[in-house]
Amino acid sequence: MMVSAVDSRIKLIAILQLAYSGELAAAYAYRGHWHSVRNPDQRTAIQNIENDEWQHRKLLADLLTSLAAGPLHRRETRAVIIGRTLQFLCHVTGWLAPMYGAGRLESHNVCEYETAARHARDCGRKDMVDCLLDMAEVEWEHESYFRSRVQEHFVGRRLPLWPQPPAKEMIRVSFERELMSLSHQNGSPYVGAQAVIES
Repeated sequence: MMVSAVDSRIKLIAILQLAYSGELAAAYAYRGHWHSVRNPDQRTAIQNIENDEWQHRKLLADLLTSLAAGPLHRRETRAVIIGRTLQFLCHVTGWLAPMYGAGRLESHNVCEYETAARHARDCGRKDMVDCLLDMAEVEWEHESYFRSRVQEHFVGRRLPLWPQPPAKEMIRVSFERELMSLSHQNGSPYVGAQAVIES
């Protein structure tokens, strides 16, 4: 069933608002996380991930502004409460739980940004696609990092892990395949993902 451009725009805004607040909660949580670990390499890696979350918030704010939309106050308030709570809990729960929780979260974020890119395409905002796919790829890297840390832990190796995302390059490949399929359905010539991004 075809989704209208208006519906896609509404869904795009909803995802961007959710992601914008989610990045705030994650950034606060990661701040507590990197302060709580002792290994200097892990501290640096998680601090860099926190910085990525702040950068994503800036990008998401710009995207929302270009859609004549903004963040939702109630979600922002909730994000602060959740993020600050997790920031504190990182100091008392031990090493594994924050790594495990972060990995699950980042796995979800990959799908969230991929979905947003599809809604952007479908509502005529092709200018947003590359930015959203870039963010999906960064979240993929975050998920991969936290998965590897969990698997290093003797307890973590025995825990059931969240489903592993497909390979990073599949983010763009699957988008490309969808474009090809859509062009066949519509009877229009296939122009490729890069042309969609640049058009």
